[in-house]
Amino acid sequence: MDEGPVDDLTDQAAGTDAPEVRWLDPVERRAWLSMVATHMQLMPALEADLQEHGAVSIFEYQVLAMLSEHGDPLPMSELASRTNSSLSRLSHAARKLEKRGWIQRSTSPVDARVTLAQMTEVGMQEVMRLAPVHVRSVRRRLLDVLDARDLEDIGRIGGKLIGHLKPDHWVFRDPALTEVCPQLQEPDSN
Repeated sequence: MDEGPVDDLTDQAAGTDAPEVRWLDPVERRAWLSMVATHMQLMPALEADLQEHGAVSIFEYQVLAMLSEHGDPLPMSELASRTNSSLSRLSHAARKLEKRGWIQRSTSPVDARVTLAQMTEVGMQEVMRLAPVHVRSVRRRLLDVLDARDLEDIGRIGGKLIGHLKPDHWVFRDPALTEVCPQLQEPDSN
């Protein structure tokens, strides 16, 4: 797969002949710093809210949420995609969640090379207990300060960025998301 801009960064780091750096103009800098600050402030705040109600990280909660939404066992590789993580990071979290009895892993009956993950009843009870806490936190810290147009813009911009960074991202395959956000049906190649 052609990495485009990533290849340019590799060339520059290697000291090869690369074009001059295009420094950020004020509009670009504001957009970039706003995005970084939002991520750096939002994720720890959401995690702190979750941890007030149970010893679960935002990533562990995301693992539980993705499994609960899917219902059926998911291959670990698909769960890694749905949690935006590496298999290594997911395996570490899965071990912790399995020790708590919230998920279980098993070998696929179809392909012994594939490990499946699924929620247990105890895990489903935990995610049902934590979901209202998490949704209230997401609303209070993000959604309630935005109007309908802001939400449409975030969905459109997020879809465009994901399409650029990872054109085969799972959000482009999920009918529930593509029905609500038609821009997720086909990532913009620009």
